[in-house]
Amino acid sequence: MLQAIAKPFGALMLWLYNLVGNYGVAVILFALVVKLIMLPFQLKSKKSMMRMSRMTPRLKELEKKYGNDQQRYQQEMAKLYKEEGVNPMGGCLWTLLPFPILIALYNAIRYPLTIMMGVPAEQLAEGGAIFQKLASLGYQTAAGRSQFYDQIFQSKFITEHFDAFAGLSDKLQELSYKFLGLDLSQTPSFAFWRWDFSDASVWLPAFGLFLIPVLSALLSWLSMKAANAGTPQTAQQQGSMKTMNLIMPLMSLYICFTMPGVMGIYWIAQSVFAMAQDIILNKIYNKQLDIEDADRIEREKAREAELEAKRQETERLKAEGATVENRNTSKKNKKAVAAQKEVERKAAEARAARLAKKGLSEEDIPASQVGDRRYARGRAYVPDRYTNPDEAEAKTAAAAAESEAYVAPEETETLVEETAAVEPETAALPETAEETAPEAEEAPAAETNDDTEPEAPVTEEETAQAQDSTEEEK
Repeated sequence: MLQAIAKPFGALMLWLYNLVGNYGVAVILFALVVKLIMLPFQLKSKKSMMRMSRMTPRLKELEKKYGNDQQRYQQEMAKLYKEEGVNPMGGCLWTLLPFPILIALYNAIRYPLTIMMGVPAEQLAEGGAIFQKLASLGYQTAAGRSQFYDQIFQSKFITEHFDAFAGLSDKLQELSYKFLGLDLSQTPSFAFWRWDFSDASVWLPAFGLFLIPVLSALLSWLSMKAANAGTPQTAQQQGSMKTMNLIMPLMSLYICFTMPGVMGIYWIAQSVFAMAQDIILNKIYNKQLDIEDADRIEREKAREAELEAKRQETERLKAEGATVENRNTSKKNKKAVAAQKEVERKAAEARAARLAKKGLSEEDIPASQVGDRRYARGRAYVPDRYTNPDEAEAKTAAAAAESEAYVAPEETETLVEETAAVEPETAALPETAEETAPEAEEAPAAETNDDTEPEAPVTEEETAQAQDSTEEEK
């Protein structure tokens, strides 16, 4: 199965070798072709990953806000991803694709005769024409050579005695593994203490092969650094990337010390091309994402300004008394709303008295508090959190500290005692009002429903009956 998948890669490798006449250069061109084929998919993946990294500060805000409610946090995070059009798993598939390609290339390199050249396996099997010719010429796997790479050594032997094999198969080709004075069919060795340093023609090629895995690991580390440069990350992401930045180079080092040197050349070429690609794409996409972020911030500012204008208009209408009750509101709800307003008035007076005792005013109340409700807008509420993101973190910390320090425990107890001292009939009304208040919302006079028939005026007799009913309930 693997050999069948590897055959197209082997054919491409052989074509590139015939084109340039150098095995090492053919491998580098093969890495370039693979990179170009995958480029359209990697462009989309890269931009998605960079956009997701840009969302890190906003994800931190969600984590602070919903950290204790993981289900709500996951829902809000999924909602944010959907709004921004980001798929968290979008970049994973394309980062895994190089590994199947690496395995296919490895099989093409391991079987140069059957996969790259397409020589029938029967001719290499015992009793086959090529097998017999190899035996007659004295070929045998030398001591210390792994039979795992026997076809590589067979192809080298056939190249050295090509005239003897030329008539056996039209698929056979001469194949040289030489590249910069190195034999890429050899496996690098880290046992440098075994080298014969008395002969430069022996130890210099061995040292060159030794450098291939080292360069491969170093460039693998640099390419990963380039891929993550300029993208903000959470602490968890940074920890994961540190692990990956260590594991991947070590894996590259191990693989290149256990396989023929040509695999190390491919790994080096892939790292160099990936590093160049990431450096270029980081510059291009950072500019595009900066423009997108600026547009988003402008939209958020416009939305905040619109909401603030509506709020101020509502406050102005209330101050001028230009709001009227909905004509459809029942008498019961009207009474509940009136009772609620009375409770709110008394609570405001009590709060103003407490503030006056401490020499404070309403302006000194933290933005997170609404009335007597602490943290009504959130413990660390900052009005311009999204419209002014540069100062959001510092303001959030300051708001949290201000909210914590504003009301002391003994003041909370005083508030409870004062609330309990409210008249029983008044204190009991908020519950009713709270249940029915949504039906009694105030609206500007301009928005009054004119299609609804006006309610008949309340007569003195009905008023007296309502008072009698109230006294009976008490």
